[in-house]
Amino acid sequence: MAEQPKALGEPGDLAITLGVLKAVQANSAITQRSVAGDLGIALGLANAYLKRCVKKGYIKIRQVPPNRFAYYLTPQGFSEKSRLTARFLSQSLHFFREARTECGDILGGCADRGWTRIALVGAGDLAEIAILCAAEHAIDLVAVVDLPGTVDRVHRVPVVRMFPAPGTADALLVTDMAAPQETFEAAKRAFPPVRVLVPDCLNVARDRPELAE
Repeated sequence: MAEQPKALGEPGDLAITLGVLKAVQANSAITQRSVAGDLGIALGLANAYLKRCVKKGYIKIRQVPPNRFAYYLTPQGFSEKSRLTARFLSQSLHFFREARTECGDILGGCADRGWTRIALVGAGDLAEIAILCAAEHAIDLVAVVDLPGTVDRVHRVPVVRMFPAPGTADALLVTDMAAPQETFEAAKRAFPPVRVLVPDCLNVARDRPELAE
């Protein structure tokens, strides 16, 4: 079954819709494949979002020879892009404030307990926020664990491809926003669970109920 767009208001819907509108504005000669590549989504999902934007009147399609299509933002599409941009920035600012408060509280608590060597698990925006917070406490960030291996360094913190052994770090702080629950579960298997910490903003369940057999 082809993947469908997320319902309006669901996490990810705003970012994908805004990304599609930006891509069309930047290049009318885009293809469904190029949109999928730029946004990091499946080809079928890119097609579904383009169709939804056309249906809502945000995008107009014209056929151009030879057997190609050109995509254009309509006046309504420009207005929607501006509205979504403002909403996205507002949500991003709210997330930054929430994440900074939570990471600061966690790292401050680590310092109070004498857990001063911390490894972050997950590269990205949340890791950068945690690095800012670490500078405000007596915390030594020993590494950023990036299992996919997409980067080599986050600011000045070295990136490693595996979990550190207990003893080389006092605790792990999960900062992976792509798959936080899965990353948290993997971290608990590699490190004492009581020392695997996670901000509330990631909505991770610390104790997942087992399915009945």
